[in-house]
Amino acid sequence: MTRPAERQAWQALRSLVLDDDRRQEVSEVLGMSFVRAKALRLIAGGAVPMRDLVAALGTDAAYTTVVLDDLEKRGFVTRAPHPVDRRAKIVSVTAVGRRAARKADSILGRPPASFSRLPDADLADLERILVLLAP
Repeated sequence: MTRPAERQAWQALRSLVLDDDRRQEVSEVLGMSFVRAKALRLIAGGAVPMRDLVAALGTDAAYTTVVLDDLEKRGFVTRAPHPVDRRAKIVSVTAVGRRAARKADSILGRPPASFSRLPDADLADLERILVLLAP
């Protein structure tokens, strides 16, 4: 059975994260849907086989192809044959794509303004607790 404090803490955390407009800001700044920005950020972390990108995005191959077509058209990514599996493609980020991914990371990495109201000790406690809870 869930304790009331668990439920309240979870609701506050969900509200803090999900009610924040960072995803919308990323979409507006980059001029693309958030799933495209998410794909770009994943690819910017290193060349990715398309099937791994499908799994990471939680989309099907056809939709992932649409996303990659758009990112490639914008000059953000390139696709090349897999070096071992000729049926597969490897997706890599371009310099332009890397800059766009860094913009998205900068926006998403910016703490909520409400964090500035917390004393250093409370921020340290919050970080310690969240690290303990992380999968």
